[in-house]
Amino acid sequence: MTNPLSAPSTLVFEAPPFDKLTDADYSPAILAGMVKQLIDVETIANSTEPATFANTIVALEASGQDLQRATRVFFNLTSSATNDALQAVKADLAPKLTAHDDAITLNEKLFTRVKAVHDGRANATLDPIQMRLVERYYTRFVRAGALLQGAAKDELKRLNEEESNLSTTFADNILKARSAAAVFVDRKEQLAGLSDEDMAAAAEVAKAKGHEGKWLIDIMNTTQQPVLASLKDRGLRERIYTASVTRNTSGSEDNRPIVVRLAQLRAQKARLLGFPNWASYVTDDQMAKTPEAALKLLAGLAPAAARNAQAEAAKLQALIDKQGGGFQLAAYDWDIYSEQVRKAEFDLDEAALKPYLEFERVLRDGVFFAAERMYGLTFKERNDLPVYHPDVRVFDIIDTGGEVIGLFYGDYFARDNKSGGAWMSSFVDQSGLLKHRPVITQNCNYVKPAAGQPLLLSFDDVITLFHEFGHGLHGMLSRQEYPLFSGTATATDFVEFPSQINEALAADPVVLANYAKHYSTDEPIPASLIAKMKKAHTFNQGYATSEYLAGALLDIEWHTLSADAPLVTDVEAFENVALAKYGLLDARVPPRYKTCYFSHIWGGGYSANYYAYMWSEVLVADGCAWFAENGGFDRTTGMHLRTTVLSEGGSKEGTQLYRDFAGRDARLEPLLKRRGLEE
Repeated sequence: MTNPLSAPSTLVFEAPPFDKLTDADYSPAILAGMVKQLIDVETIANSTEPATFANTIVALEASGQDLQRATRVFFNLTSSATNDALQAVKADLAPKLTAHDDAITLNEKLFTRVKAVHDGRANATLDPIQMRLVERYYTRFVRAGALLQGAAKDELKRLNEEESNLSTTFADNILKARSAAAVFVDRKEQLAGLSDEDMAAAAEVAKAKGHEGKWLIDIMNTTQQPVLASLKDRGLRERIYTASVTRNTSGSEDNRPIVVRLAQLRAQKARLLGFPNWASYVTDDQMAKTPEAALKLLAGLAPAAARNAQAEAAKLQALIDKQGGGFQLAAYDWDIYSEQVRKAEFDLDEAALKPYLEFERVLRDGVFFAAERMYGLTFKERNDLPVYHPDVRVFDIIDTGGEVIGLFYGDYFARDNKSGGAWMSSFVDQSGLLKHRPVITQNCNYVKPAAGQPLLLSFDDVITLFHEFGHGLHGMLSRQEYPLFSGTATATDFVEFPSQINEALAADPVVLANYAKHYSTDEPIPASLIAKMKKAHTFNQGYATSEYLAGALLDIEWHTLSADAPLVTDVEAFENVALAKYGLLDARVPPRYKTCYFSHIWGGGYSANYYAYMWSEVLVADGCAWFAENGGFDRTTGMHLRTTVLSEGGSKEGTQLYRDFAGRDARLEPLLKRRGLEE
């Protein structure tokens, strides 16, 4: 039988034919795709014609379509609905895919042709985007080691293979340990503080795992766990927190030796490529340009963030003492007492918000409504396309003139065989050259409610939904000829700008009023509650900023180690020294991610780049100021963002994209105000 991935799907926009796919299809399709791309690459490299933009750069852009088709479906599936068979395939393919990439970027004949086009570009008739494409290809090859000779190339290949294997193992360990760390609860009274809906959902999850009559608290990716804001039982809070922070530090899922070796071999790779450390290598191709620039931003914010967190902690301890708690504030106490302080100071209770934040309404009347208001997009659900899990939903993406311009897949509920956190991806990237329309995915990990119960979100959950959809819009609204520039293919420290701008829409008065309605009475959220939300917008920002900065600075500390640095022998000690260096070592305010489950930097493409969220937030804070100066969030300003940023992908440098949008460079002051960090 023909492999369903061996040719373009006949479904609309080449949507994946999940009804025809089996686990056995992926490896053969990917291996065949690699063979075909290498044949195409050899044809380009061995051409006797003079190297030109068309026969070299464009030809490379058009190569590898069979491989891309198969890998996009496969890696989406191993993130969203994996199993032991797929995990085994992933482990087998990881070094082969790395070797495949090396076979292209370290092909001397091919690089000679790329370099010839690059060196002669001034005399070619190329438009600015074509010029940038040539530059990006040349840079890509050089950064991949094309200028290395002989033994150095072989060493780089060896390091690449080892890194690929270790990153794959790290990610597999994360998935296994997160599931194993889930906490079973025997007595309902221990769950005091949770809503009836949350208790019912926890009972359903436990029952599904063969533990009827118990309740199961799943562990999310982050250090802190959402339920800690509600649970009154301090002993249970401590159990859950301990299960969270000790993940991947023992047994077969121990990631400590993996991260130590990953940091070491990345430093060795950086040295081979002419950089003092991995962070220097990474940032050289980002907006920041140097790790020192990223550190200047992060370390500059740390004192104010730590100072504010200390003041917040004092308030929490005072409340504990007033209530006769008889204990010192711990990390697992922070969220629940923080909620009490917020309620006392601002009369704002997270539990009072949730009834107005029902998931379906937030999605349709919030996320989709904002996309229509800003960009003219509408979304129509369809049930005629196959999906990889019954919970997955598919929508047509309809543009202003009524044209269906792509597909959107939403996968919103947590599962044991699904990675934690939230993310955007794609099955098909937009490209004029390849005549591809976007097929975009969004994943979240909300706990599925019991049958007949509503899914009520926290406002943080709402922000996550808007954030990842912002990445999705970047893919949906891409209007690029070349695949290399499609959608989110920008510098990492710029890519969070569109997603965080979309976050801001969650609190926009018009958007909020449209979706924030009581799930059972349909009553709009009271104006008094909105006023309290606005008044409390900088509440707990010392903690929130500190826990983020702790993670971002840990990332940089690991990745500024040189190849000659002594091997780290104690991961926790390394963390403590690093955080103390910036005044952020506080057991009550742990890093958002500790080293051993920090998926972003060890297996998620954000190595030496987690600073990007804060770098982008500088742009976002200033960008929100631009919106305020130009009439707010509406169709006119939205279409301006669509034209200058969302449609442009990576066709320009991030700095230029922001200047095209705002007409200026970003200022730091709006961020300080946004985070409540002004002196």
